[in-house]
Amino acid sequence: FYHMDLYGSKERFDIFPKESSGQGDRSLGDTRRESTLSSEKFQCSQEAGYDLEKEVAELAKMYGLDEDREKELELLGGHLEMVESRWPPACTEKTGSQGSVYNASKSSSPVKDQSKSTKQQGLPDEASQDEDQTKARAEDEAECHTWSREGLSSGGMSDEWSSQAVSEEEEAADVFCCTCKMPIRAFDKLFGEHKDHEVAQLPSAVESEKEEIHKNMCKLEEQIAQMENFASHLEEIFITVEENFGRQEQNFEVHYNDAVQVLAQKYEEQLEALGEEKRQKLEALYGQLVSCGEHLDTCKELTDTTQELYLENDKADFMKVKSFNWQERLEEFLKKEVDLELSTLPDFEERVIDFSEVEQQMNSINTILAPCAPVINPQAPNAATGTSLRVCWSLFSDDTVECYQLCYKPVSNGTHSDEQAEITLKVKETYCTITNLLPNTQYEFWVSALNASGISPPSERAVYVTAPSPPTIKSKKIQSCENAALVCWESGDINPVDSYMVELSKLTDEENGDTVTESIVGIPNCEVLIHLQPTQSYRICVRALNLGGSSERSEPVLIHTTGTFFCLNEDTAHPLLAILDDGFTIACDELENPECDLPVYDNSFTRCIGILGSLIPFPGKHYWEVEVEEDTEYRIGVAFENTPRHGYLGANNSSWCMRHIITPSRHKYEFLHSGMTPDIRITIPPRKIGILLDYGNRRLSFFNADIAQHLYTFNSHFQHYVHPCFALETPGILRIHTGIAIPPWTAL
Repeated sequence: FYHMDLYGSKERFDIFPKESSGQGDRSLGDTRRESTLSSEKFQCSQEAGYDLEKEVAELAKMYGLDEDREKELELLGGHLEMVESRWPPACTEKTGSQGSVYNASKSSSPVKDQSKSTKQQGLPDEASQDEDQTKARAEDEAECHTWSREGLSSGGMSDEWSSQAVSEEEEAADVFCCTCKMPIRAFDKLFGEHKDHEVAQLPSAVESEKEEIHKNMCKLEEQIAQMENFASHLEEIFITVEENFGRQEQNFEVHYNDAVQVLAQKYEEQLEALGEEKRQKLEALYGQLVSCGEHLDTCKELTDTTQELYLENDKADFMKVKSFNWQERLEEFLKKEVDLELSTLPDFEERVIDFSEVEQQMNSINTILAPCAPVINPQAPNAATGTSLRVCWSLFSDDTVECYQLCYKPVSNGTHSDEQAEITLKVKETYCTITNLLPNTQYEFWVSALNASGISPPSERAVYVTAPSPPTIKSKKIQSCENAALVCWESGDINPVDSYMVELSKLTDEENGDTVTESIVGIPNCEVLIHLQPTQSYRICVRALNLGGSSERSEPVLIHTTGTFFCLNEDTAHPLLAILDDGFTIACDELENPECDLPVYDNSFTRCIGILGSLIPFPGKHYWEVEVEEDTEYRIGVAFENTPRHGYLGANNSSWCMRHIITPSRHKYEFLHSGMTPDIRITIPPRKIGILLDYGNRRLSFFNADIAQHLYTFNSHFQHYVHPCFALETPGILRIHTGIAIPPWTAL
């Protein structure tokens, strides 16, 4: 009763692979059972009036046909033709979301209509026909489900193949092709189109690309900074252009006003001269006209009189009187020459107007703009001495410059209320060396450019500093041992310097002065600990440095590393204790008034007539000797810096010393620390006592240097470096010898 053409003929099922007989029977049996259940459910649904489409949708969801279809469409991205080529023809006729079962159920509707019409016509054997119809429908539905399961399995295989292909195509790239500049798979490098290309690891390529991007970003930032500086310079140029325009406009106005004033003055002068010439001409012509009139009047008068005489009838009278007198007058008048030439011409003199002054003024109007402000350069290293500075500047434009005006003054430190006077110099070049300056002093400089149009704005002010004065080495405070030296000095300037440099020369041959020089730079304080070689001689100089450069060398000092060398600290000496000229001999003349009124320093001993030597800040072994007199009582040894000044050496835990006192019976020697002494008898009084300080082994040993005899050794932990200490308890002297090599017999 079903249209089997929708599902295909039996021959079409042969294209699917056949399973084993056992599995096929089982699957067929399961399929038939499921088909039977489905047919019964289908019949019940018809009887109960269920929705057929809903039931078909549930069946499709049960067998997973819609999910497989959606997955394949999703993986292949809409390549429907490829998928339909793998599905059977019956299933490709309609691609609805419900699959082949849904199509089959839809196609069964005309069969139902036909069965209904047969029932209405009253066909015989209706019950048997219904049974046959039910069996046929169950068999057809079983075959449909069997095909659906087999198609599902084959579709699953195709889905697996297609998903595998897609996953291979979309596999993540793990290498970078340097030729094509793109990430690729390692498979493409081995077998693909990138086989002959140069590749690199993807992380390294990423890091390299990031580094390149970082470099480009740095370049961009540098360009941004340059453009910002250039923009700032352009703003300054804009301002300078406005200022130059204002100055040039004012310059033009002044010069043109002067030229107009000169022209007006010339006009007035020429007009006045022309008027004067006119007046003179008119006066001359008028005078000549008046003279001509007078002459004409005389001529008329003579003519009239002559005519009257001529017409006179009385000839006797005419001849006797009038004729003779008048004739003489007429002859005299006619003898006079009449000037008939013009006294002046009507033309005026051609006047040449002198415009040279105006032209000179016009030519003096210079169209060259005033220059831009120069840029003063920062101070260059080592461009200064203690009394001179070299200042440089630049002009970042094509402006015409005739000279520069350099101004400077000392930088006020706030201690003086009076403002420092400015000094101005005219310079042709873009540099200048200023002399006669103070050492280690800051000066403020600024410069302007000048030309015929005017002066530029001043540059930014720059501070330069002169080099320091040479330091002064404190030769009395120099300490040394066999492998080091402590050098102290004081600055020659009031203002602080940046650092110091020590130059040391090892004297390889003192006769010809051959030296090997070394330098120690960057010393912040006025002292330095220098490591040296034993049994050598060194010449040491010190320079002070600041931004301007280095000072001249200090006076040199000589250091010998044959043994430990220290000095006596006069600030710690008791007022009754004197230090002789050699600096290593102490003496005491009287002890009647130990509590005298002599000046006492804050660091001086007040009860014990003693003195401390310089600190020995060098690790290792140190040796010195003290020459004593037999009848002198003394204390010698070492002490910490904080040993009490109002007590006695050896009477506290901060000092260790050997004491010599004279009793009526014998010479007594004590080795004191915290007031305690061992019971030691020395039969031969030492005249020269050797003292060995061994920081490493925590020992302080005393020896009779004349006979190389060991006297006593303190075993103590020196938490700090110590000072040699010396004291007199009776009038006498102590002579100290330093710089002595450690004798071999001091080894215990």
